[in-house]
Amino acid sequence: MNSLNKTAGRNSVRLPPEVNRVLFVRNLPFKITTEEMYEVFGKYGPIRQIRVGNATDTRGTAFVVYEDIFDAKSACEHLQGFNILGRYLIVLYYQQNKITKKMNIQKKEEEIKEMKARYGVDDE
Repeated sequence: MNSLNKTAGRNSVRLPPEVNRVLFVRNLPFKITTEEMYEVFGKYGPIRQIRVGNATDTRGTAFVVYEDIFDAKSACEHLQGFNILGRYLIVLYYQQNKITKKMNIQKKEEEIKEMKARYGVDDE
């Protein structure tokens, strides 16, 4: 199949709304390097960026950004449950709206707290 037919077939495929180019990977070995991540995830297509978490609360996680949405879909399907150094990967599509929703809820709760304090309202 030549590349023209391949892209024409891709254009006619409808993907679920949660599918995007950014994957969120959990349960990574803490000692995995970015180079090893490129080696594993690069098999499914060109990668724009990989960010491996190195802070105490982000260790074992990474973001993998593919150039093409279909490559990201293929990687997500094939690497879900993949064993690396005795750990089984959890590969998800990154969903910004879930994170923003969580932040908005926290912000609203803080605003309510401030208003209760300002107007002397008890929680009883």
